[in-house]
Amino acid sequence: FIRHARSRNYVSESEVCKLESVPLDFGDYHPLKPITVTESKTKKMNRKGSTSSTSSSSSSSVMDPLSSVLDGTDPLSLFAAAADPVTTAPPTDGARRKRDKEESSAVGSDFEPWSSKRGEILARYTTTEKLSIVSGGFHRKVTTTGSAVSEKVRTRLEELDDLEEGSQKELLNLTQQDYMNRIEELNQSLKDAWSSDQKVKALKIVIQCSKLLSDTTVIQFYPSKFVLITDILDTFGKLVYERILSMCVDNRVSLPDNFSPESVNDTAKETCLNWFFKIASIRELIPRFYVEAAILKCNKFLSKTGISECLPRLTSMIRGIGDPLVAVYARAYLCRVGMEVAPQLKESLNKNFFDFLLTFKQIHGDTVQNQLVVQCVEIPLYLTLYSPAIDWILQCIAYHAPDVLLTEMMERCKKLGNNALLLNSVMSAFRAEFIAARSMDFIGMIKECDESGFPKHLLFRSLGLNLALADPPENDRLQILNEAWKVITKLKNPQDYINCAEVWVEYTCRHFTKREVNTVLADVIKHMTPDRAFEDAYPQLQSIIQKVITYIYDFALLFSVEKFLPFLDMFQKESVRVEVCKCIMESFIKHQQESTKDPVILNALLHICKTMHDSVNALTLEDEKRTLAALINGFIKMVSFGRDFEQQLSFYVEARSMFCNLEPVLVQLIHSVNQLAMETRRVMKGNHSRKTAAFVRACVAFCFITIPSLSSIFTCLNLYLHSGQVALANQCLSQADAFFKAAVSLVPEVPKMISVDGKMRPSDAFLLEFLCNFFSTLLVVPDHPEQGVLFLVRGLLNVIQDYTWEDNSDDKVRIYTNVLHLLSAMTQEAYIYHVDKVDSNDALYGGDSKFLAEINKLSETVVSQILDHLKTLGKEETLKRQSQLALYFFNTILAHGDLRNNRLNQLSVNLWNLAQKHGFADTKTMVKTLESIKRRSKQPEMSHFTDLALRLPLQSRT
Repeated sequence: FIRHARSRNYVSESEVCKLESVPLDFGDYHPLKPITVTESKTKKMNRKGSTSSTSSSSSSSVMDPLSSVLDGTDPLSLFAAAADPVTTAPPTDGARRKRDKEESSAVGSDFEPWSSKRGEILARYTTTEKLSIVSGGFHRKVTTTGSAVSEKVRTRLEELDDLEEGSQKELLNLTQQDYMNRIEELNQSLKDAWSSDQKVKALKIVIQCSKLLSDTTVIQFYPSKFVLITDILDTFGKLVYERILSMCVDNRVSLPDNFSPESVNDTAKETCLNWFFKIASIRELIPRFYVEAAILKCNKFLSKTGISECLPRLTSMIRGIGDPLVAVYARAYLCRVGMEVAPQLKESLNKNFFDFLLTFKQIHGDTVQNQLVVQCVEIPLYLTLYSPAIDWILQCIAYHAPDVLLTEMMERCKKLGNNALLLNSVMSAFRAEFIAARSMDFIGMIKECDESGFPKHLLFRSLGLNLALADPPENDRLQILNEAWKVITKLKNPQDYINCAEVWVEYTCRHFTKREVNTVLADVIKHMTPDRAFEDAYPQLQSIIQKVITYIYDFALLFSVEKFLPFLDMFQKESVRVEVCKCIMESFIKHQQESTKDPVILNALLHICKTMHDSVNALTLEDEKRTLAALINGFIKMVSFGRDFEQQLSFYVEARSMFCNLEPVLVQLIHSVNQLAMETRRVMKGNHSRKTAAFVRACVAFCFITIPSLSSIFTCLNLYLHSGQVALANQCLSQADAFFKAAVSLVPEVPKMISVDGKMRPSDAFLLEFLCNFFSTLLVVPDHPEQGVLFLVRGLLNVIQDYTWEDNSDDKVRIYTNVLHLLSAMTQEAYIYHVDKVDSNDALYGGDSKFLAEINKLSETVVSQILDHLKTLGKEETLKRQSQLALYFFNTILAHGDLRNNRLNQLSVNLWNLAQKHGFADTKTMVKTLESIKRRSKQPEMSHFTDLALRLPLQSRT
């Protein structure tokens, strides 16, 4: 085969294969400039008719070609629109959900919904005391099928009265979790009763649950109880509304979203009135108020002014509730319902709040004080129970309210004594810009507050949260920080201190220099170090670090903050420390634009990376290892000492010793060192001095001793090949040979199966890919004077021969075929590519006959192996593989052989016939191959391909 290898003129072949160049007049043309497109559109005027009109339009804007073809319409939507309206009329669950979503979003996306506060309240207001709950006897009385309507009504009224007359039992000594489970059971019972058409039972459940809101025996749990009970009330309100709405369907056409009461039929109105009359008959105030508020939305069915008339009446009803805590949560629920159904009726909400201000002094009255003494609850804790309700009321009022109204409300709060609770809620609910602009006024009000009531540090925390969102006047900024920190730094309780400091750190970072940040960090260390208080405040300390690196992302400046690294030392728990280190490294990789050699940055980040690396153990998950390695690699890539290559190599050596347990980091270091060697070559323009040659050999040695420490076989093979190529490019021939020998010796160790993305896969395909790359490199590797001709190729062939391949695999023969490509290229007078300043075998041997004879012997051995394998595939179950391999070998001869030789010509014809012999050849492929041969026969010195084409018949499958 090789004796008759085709002589190649790579330059002329390259010219022939080039694409035809066409002159182009650019003018105003630019490939990224929008193009004016004229598109033709055909619109059908009538689905049944055949008339159509064609219009042409031009567009110079960038458009989506798929959207433009559709003319902005979705064909599926058109079909839906043209569907029978009767089939789409009834209100489906999806339609209801859409309507509910639209109505709840009437206040806008910038309004924080109640649902976002629910989880926080449940988590914050807990208790370890035992709770009680009233459980009704929810049994359904059996009536005969023939009973009259009046009898049925009387029975239902009796059932309703049962609840008022003590037909319920009390469950005592429930834990908080048992209580919550019981409430959830009641919620499910409500849904079950409703779905089984037991409407009276459902109402009884809601009344019973509403009564629980008058019970304050475990007062610190009241806010969470309110959340749980009002969930049931919301469910009930939605069920009643949807029930009445479903009764409004007329001729299977539902009411539009913005319907008027005139479009509601009499049956639906009567049912709606019936519900209001039932609720009006509830004797106790609190359940009557809550249940009516829950179905407030149903007033839409009765009159346009129904809701606006009910809201003031319900507001006045709350005046009858004696307990101020119960009353304020009732006001909160009314605001919540009001914002959902009629957010435009702000007057009622304002009245609700001003009523609360009039009764605010009740909070400090004797009745409440006596109750707190009985329950052993301190007044500061008691006042915090009001926060969720007042915050919500003020949020509803402040939503899109003019500054005049907000200022008026603030002034009213000022006039009240002991107003710290209100002040805190005002700062929580009002717009941050409003608070920030009046920061000094608020600080003055905070100073005047009574310390024995609502703690001042909570007030400063609320103020700090606002200043994190909006900037105060520039002239006041330093004074604000000083006033706040005077109070914060005096706090003795570490938890109170860190909760405040966490908020004000962000304000400090936003508006001040590293000096002030350093002072704040030093104060935090001072307060949190005694008695290891930091161990209970890791979340807040993490938050402080996050805020510092968010605003100070110049790491030279960050690490010049004296107390930053001592602050990190407070993270003693390993898992938390690693998370903080990851956070810092992510910020560095994100914000560091230029490479660095700053020793302060390098030492600090090496310490942080070392902390992450040392956390890796046998139990560490692979995902976590990948994350840590990616962060460390990001740091390594950002380190550059410029032209000081020796310092750069020293850094890589130190990094290797520090991060030896993370393989991806070692791989990155090897690539970085190889890149360093190539950069040295670039600087020296390939002409190494004695010093740079020694340095490059040191880089090569680094790679050679690092690669064996890796566990992945294919990673090692590819790195040996890559490093050998780098050594060859730098004229380190003996070192290159060492890399290639190591790769050859590692091939027998390749396992049959390897893990790829967590799944076991056969390794043959990966080995084939590697060997093909290896052959491409071996073309330019010169022979060693003491090792014999083609010693690396021979060694690799021996390894391939001895390797145990899968029985159903043809990869070995495919590799041998690729070896023929290599051997053919080696016989050329001038190789297709070279390494600069390295003499390959074409220069060393100069086409010597002995050298060509050695290549010929190798090729004869390889060809015989291929043909022997083709013979073994003659069995029926392997004929398809035989066909594919025969065609593959045929194409190799076609590309690399001199087909003027009769024996080679005959071999190619035999392979062609073998590929088609049993009908497994792809007809399209065979046709295209034959057409290619005919085209090549027209090229110079390729006339013999004409005769070959005549000898290659195409056989049909039949």
